[in-house]
Amino acid sequence: MKTHRSKFRWISRNWIKKVAAAVSAATVVLASSSANAVGDPEKWELKFGFIKLTDMVPLAIAYEKGYFEDEGLYVTLEAQANWKVLFDRVVSGELDGAHMLAAMPAGAATGVITKSEVISPFTLSYNGAGITVSNAVWEEMKKSVPMENGKPVHPISASSLKPVLESYKKAGKNFNLGMTFPVGTHNYHERYWLAAGGIHPGFYAPEKGDNTGSIGAEALLSVVPPPQMVPTMEAGTTVGYCVGEPWNQQAVTKGLGVPVITSENIWVDGADKVFGVTKSFYDKYPNTTIRTVKALIRASAWLDANDNANRPEAVKIISRPVYVGADEKVIANSMTGTFEFEKGDVRPVPDFNKFFRGQYGIPYYSDVIWWMTQMRRWGHISEQKPDSWYLDIAKKAYRPDIFVIAAKELIAEGKMKASDFPDLDTHTFIKPPQKGPLDGIEYDGNKPNAYIDSFTIGLKGADKP
Repeated sequence: MKTHRSKFRWISRNWIKKVAAAVSAATVVLASSSANAVGDPEKWELKFGFIKLTDMVPLAIAYEKGYFEDEGLYVTLEAQANWKVLFDRVVSGELDGAHMLAAMPAGAATGVITKSEVISPFTLSYNGAGITVSNAVWEEMKKSVPMENGKPVHPISASSLKPVLESYKKAGKNFNLGMTFPVGTHNYHERYWLAAGGIHPGFYAPEKGDNTGSIGAEALLSVVPPPQMVPTMEAGTTVGYCVGEPWNQQAVTKGLGVPVITSENIWVDGADKVFGVTKSFYDKYPNTTIRTVKALIRASAWLDANDNANRPEAVKIISRPVYVGADEKVIANSMTGTFEFEKGDVRPVPDFNKFFRGQYGIPYYSDVIWWMTQMRRWGHISEQKPDSWYLDIAKKAYRPDIFVIAAKELIAEGKMKASDFPDLDTHTFIKPPQKGPLDGIEYDGNKPNAYIDSFTIGLKGADKP
């Protein structure tokens, strides 16, 4: 069936190209069934990038289920080598948009990683990351991990890593951990976990030309592309890493490592990946952007519908080499609501991957502000800023106003119900305060400086690295 669908998509795309050669593009778009109040797409052939992680799945579903085509959009999805290549290709215009780390638009808005403005009108996924250590490190950590009924008590604190670090130090060896991108979710999750356990992960000092993130570090963090996490650890270059799926579960399947914590135990329902475009793309192609968001909303709703009943089908789709290219069983471990820690220690983790349920795909200001608090904490933001600055930057980076237009269009068309969403007319896009599961520290998106100042390890106040 999929073969026929792919063939039909190829034929329909090429048919439209032929028609377009004879008549105006506007006529072609008007001939599609998707013309409505938003207006026709200004650009209808698009290329979106992604990294081979399970949380790219809303893009795959929007493509495979025809949601992009319903909006008059003919999309090519293309895997990218790593996050830097992906981000640079969006900024240069080689990609029209992409699956991105949730902190990337903040990195753009603050000028930390580019002078170009990059915005997110949609959150692709919440939670969804894990931290894995090698078997050798785990055997040492395990000696100080609390146990219950013969199994480790989760979440596991990084404090149990301290004796291991000490042994590495005595042996004159570096303790190297992998993460996927400096201004990225996995880097900040890993730093948060280490610091909550009393281990200093190091500071960045970009204004001094030091982008290593190793100033004062007790553990070293280096960039590794997601699909290379397991091979790099197997080679002994790293002793652990933080990454999205399926690369934590892959380590377990191969008998190489043990996940010690999943990201919803660090920050509950935090944005992990977003869909990003340049602001100039949105300014030039607003209808195209809104229509893309409409397709992604439908895809995310499909993924979480009926208590995740569609997840097994989604697993089959993204296991293909063109998407994630991992074994179905490995992907299903996390995508269908369970997670394997030590070999054979399978536990229910129903919220490991969330796409729509309770969060709706909304790009919350409070989510991007959380990432900015970590940017400040570790030196990517080099000086103290007022709370109002964080909100101003959040409004540049995340665009719930675009999401609202798309959601209301879907409601007007009968493809979604108003009850599927919160009240979009009164929403502040700031989530209520919540305490971190790992350390009990409360985060309030309206008070970022109070949150930053509450940590024992990290820059605060007027501190500089």
